[in-house]
Amino acid sequence: MGVGGDRWAQLYRALGMIGLSVAASGCCTQVDHFLIHPREPAPQVIRWSADFQRDQLLVHVEGARPPGAGPFPTVLVHPEEDETAISMHGVIWDLAAHGYAALAFDYKRWLDGEFRRTYFAWRSESDLLLPIDVTRAYPEVDQNHIGALGFSEGAVVSLLMAAHDPDRIKAVVAYSPITDFPRWYAGDHRSLMPWMLFELARWQFRVDADAPNDEEFQKSLRLASPYYMAEYIRAPVLLIHGADDELAFPDESTRIAERLKASGDTVEVLIVPGGTRLFNFRQAPQATVAWNATLEWLARYLR
Repeated sequence: MGVGGDRWAQLYRALGMIGLSVAASGCCTQVDHFLIHPREPAPQVIRWSADFQRDQLLVHVEGARPPGAGPFPTVLVHPEEDETAISMHGVIWDLAAHGYAALAFDYKRWLDGEFRRTYFAWRSESDLLLPIDVTRAYPEVDQNHIGALGFSEGAVVSLLMAAHDPDRIKAVVAYSPITDFPRWYAGDHRSLMPWMLFELARWQFRVDADAPNDEEFQKSLRLASPYYMAEYIRAPVLLIHGADDELAFPDESTRIAERLKASGDTVEVLIVPGGTRLFNFRQAPQATVAWNATLEWLARYLR
């Protein structure tokens, strides 16, 4: 399946503005990416960093894996909005200690004569699939057992990767995704503080979509929505959501789960009691419950 270049640009502008909206909401406490994950890698864990370029996209990789030649089941990790692969060190070191090769990603786009961090890094289907293609550079990666793990915006990317390359993504764990952008965009978020910042971000969202009319804007939002791509996903999907998430309500996960089930897919939803936005990096008891479920899911479908 393919999507036109203009549509892809609009899609990822939409994704980027979701990230800006999350940042603007400023909810909850400061995140701690090492909250329940190791602050230092286990001695046997092998680590590396690398950069790969395709056209105008530069991808940075932070990797970790067990010792030995492998191949190992592999997890592609995408952080929440405005974070980098380095912020995923604790996550990938944890996965490596459990027997996985783990690769975390962030992206820069060639803009004005240099590579820059941008909300709109991805502009084509080829860009989106670059992380999966990168794994071919590593013989330690088991190409038959690749999964995707993402947080917030990274969860959206993970689900879209599974839709656009269902033959290679074998399992997905998606934390707190926004899965239906048209519905989310039209929703009432007055409980969010500061509300005016959120409304400003939503206005910028519409501007950056660069759609000539509302019909085209809604098409852009649908293209960015895993909910409308669910029929193409074949990998087993675990959706994890905080019960008290006020930016993306839990029904963002339950509704796509129903759609996946209707297509005959394997899917489970874990609603974590008391979990707020990005609870997995803020609330240790809830994060532990979710991480144990993550490891069980990956063991079941990537081993």
